[in-house]
Amino acid sequence: MVENYQIDNLDRDILNELLRNARIPYAEIAKKFAVSPGTIHVRVEKMKQAGIIVGTRVDINVKQLGFDVCCFIGIILKSAKDYHTALKKLDELDEVVEVYYTTGQYSIFIKVMCRSIDTLQDVLINKIQTIDEIQSTETLISLQNPIMRTINP
Repeated sequence: MVENYQIDNLDRDILNELLRNARIPYAEIAKKFAVSPGTIHVRVEKMKQAGIIVGTRVDINVKQLGFDVCCFIGIILKSAKDYHTALKKLDELDEVVEVYYTTGQYSIFIKVMCRSIDTLQDVLINKIQTIDEIQSTETLISLQNPIMRTINP
């Protein structure tokens, strides 16, 4: 990994194009910014080596797949030393899609996706709350996600 790589305006422009469409051909980006496709390729490779670009992804509409319930669960651990064990157990649960180690009231904050409220109840009672390292939880159900974006480079 290349450390301390400083992006410039062309790198930012390339990143913005790739954020809009990760499958855009380098030649199309090159044409837009009046540089060669080779320049785009080299810049992208350098940003990959620097860890700025860490992959490509497909965005999935989870509601179309039947996942209608999104919630966030604040978790208080019994002890700070329980973090790694609890994290390992949470990682085994398919419904847990994001995990954050946080400051404040909760030790861990997780995002959970389920097909129904009944499924969420099952996940809470039979999976999450049975993890020995967890002292208590608080569940917040998301009603909608009106803003979702990435950071502007």
